[in-house]
Order: sequence, then structure tokens, then C-alpha cells
Amino acid sequence: MRIRTVRLAAPAFAGLLAAATACSGSSSASNTDTTGGKLKVVATTTQVADFARNIGGDKVKVTQILKPNVDPHDYEPSPADVQAIAEADVVVESGVGLEKWLDQTISSAGFHGTRVDSSKGVPIRKGNGTDEEAAGDPHIWHNPKNAEIMSGNIAAAFSAKDAKDKATYDANLKTYDAKLDQLDSWITQQIDTVPADQRKLVTNHDAFGYYVDRYHLTFIGSIIPSFDTSAELSGKQLSTLAAKIKTTGVKAIFSESSLPPKTAEAIGKQAGVKVEAGEDSLYGDTLGPAGSPGATYLDMERHNTTTIVNALKG
Repeated sequence: MRIRTVRLAAPAFAGLLAAATACSGSSSASNTDTTGGKLKVVATTTQVADFARNIGGDKVKVTQILKPNVDPHDYEPSPADVQAIAEADVVVESGVGLEKWLDQTISSAGFHGTRVDSSKGVPIRKGNGTDEEAAGDPHIWHNPKNAEIMSGNIAAAFSAKDAKDKATYDANLKTYDAKLDQLDSWITQQIDTVPADQRKLVTNHDAFGYYVDRYHLTFIGSIIPSFDTSAELSGKQLSTLAAKIKTTGVKAIFSESSLPPKTAEAIGKQAGVKVEAGEDSLYGDTLGPAGSPGATYLDMERHNTTTIVNALKG
């Protein structure tokens, strides 16, 4: 189930910030004091929040806006989000148009710290030409090499804002990069165990393009024909996809833990193939909650790969 919060009008933003200022002050110095001198970081998505924690370690206090299984395409900020941004030293975003709500929120919050677009330098897959996808495919984290670039951008911003702890950020980045390299090699090895003619993917929505490109899978189609989860296939398009699944010999359809599996299950039944659905299916747009197989970025990609490989091998 997707969770939505109510977007605040400008007067509500102003009222919230006035109250926050009256209660706690708005200076960066006073805010830093409440965190024991730690850098105050606001991270938009579950993925960049995880990267920020790995890079920042005990030198940062990370406030994560999006919670697990909350759709980043649909999100609307809460009063607490606005207050956190108003008090932050650094705001980290995933980028590529994913956080359409962020510009207004930052403006309303009166944020004057460092804003980090973690997608800077990532080779972006093109969209389909619509306004919705004008910036390209925002699901950049599904390639660990892109995650390395994102983490590097975060480390550079932390070092620029907090020069005294640069050595710590650099060391943490080096350690995390090594883990990402190991993950990339492991995924390649796992995918290589699937016969080449069985490496065909059908997903709930078009969120795995970077993964498909990196590990040389064949993308057959998605139930939601868009990067955004709010789009829908027509009845005719669903029948066409089911027929394509049959003719191409697809072994399984992959739903996502954060999306209702009803349509995927209907197509699977029509096409006569297995559907990977439920809480332990793929993690696409968000990490999973604490204790789940997708609780961290590294866990998520390992879980997704294991799920894909086991299903495609039949």
C-alpha cells in the first residue's frame, strides 16, 4: 500500500517555521549543539540515507525523509520534513527528477545549507520523451557502480561542509566502495549461473533498467509501463504483455514489496508463469524496513539478485 501525506500550503509552511524558530532558534550553531557537534544531514530517500550513514558514520546525524515502502514518486512532505530541512547543514537528494517535491520544500523551509544531488556524474538512461520522464530514468541505484558515484558525491559534500573530519569521510568512502565492488562482482557471478536464454525480466514497473543494463538481462516488459508507479496499463496492453510473456518463454514475473501484487498475479495466471510477490519480492523504489531482507542497500541488491536468479533458473 502506498502511503501519502498531505502537502502543506505556503502559509502552513510559514507558520510551522515560525513556531520552530520561536521554540529552538534557527541558527546553525544552536542546531549543531543539540547533536553533539555532528553534521546535521537530511536525506530524501531510503537509499541515499543509507549511503549517508555509511559515509558519515558517527560524525553525522541523518534524518531520513522517506520511510521504507513509501513511494518516492508520489510523496508529499510533512511538517516534520520541512522543519528538518530548515535545521539541516546538508540535504542529500537522489536526483534525476525523483524528488519532484523537494524544490518547493527547500524554498519554503528557508534552507541555506549545502544541497547535494547525488546523481551528478551518473550516466543516465533516457526516458520515453514524456514530461514525467524528461530527466531520464531516476532508479540509478540499481547499479552498484552508480552507487559508488552517489556515495562519492555525498563524501565530497560532507568534507566540504566539515573539513576537520575529511579523513574520516574519505576512509569510510574507501571502505564502502570496496563493499560495493564486492557486491557488483557477486551479482555478476550469480547472474552468470542463469542460462543466457533464460535471463528475461518482467517487473511490476520500469525500475530495474540500470540493473538490466549492467548485468546483461533482457527486459521483456513491465506491468506499469513507466518509471512512475502511478501509471497503468490498459486491458489490451495487459493481454499483449501476457502473450509476450508466453511467446518469449519468461520464467517468472517480479512484483515489488512496496506495490500491490494483484495485477502481476492476474497476468501471471493468464500467462501461466510464476509470480514473485509479497513482502519478500523485489525491492524497487525503496529499501525494506529494519529486519527485512532489504534493510540496507547491500542487503537489498543481494536479496533482489537471489530472488531473480532462483526464479529464472526455475
